[in-house]
This record gives sequence, structure tokens and C-alpha cells, in this order.
Amino acid sequence: MEELRDIVEKLQSGNLPLEESIKLFQKGTKLISYSHKKLDEIEKKVKILIEEKNGELSTRDFNSDEE
Repeated sequence: MEELRDIVEKLQSGNLPLEESIKLFQKGTKLISYSHKKLDEIEKKVKILIEEKNGELSTRDFNSDEE
């Protein structure tokens, strides 16, 4: 995230040559793609602990729409 933040700041400065801007943009998009992939992997592993009406505990997927 810190590296991505640095890239965004450099690109927003407007003081970079076009070639360097393109390289940084490409690197930034790769970092974003990597981050999304990792978040998706983690989300699949995360479970939410739920207390059922009868007091027993159960789990469900993090991204499940069930309540």
C-alpha cells in the first residue's frame, strides 16, 4: 500500500516525464491487481461466527448474504 501511495503521489505531481509516468502507472495497476487477488484469497478464508437462535455457535462464509 505504501508503494502504491508513493506511485500515486508521484503521478499526481505532474513533474514526471511521460515514459516514467507510464512505467509507474503500469506498476501501480499490477500492485492493485495483486492486492485484489490477495484480498479475495483472504476473504475466502475468513469465517464469521454466528450465534444461532438456540444459543449454539455456527460459522458462515464472510461474503455470504445469509443472516
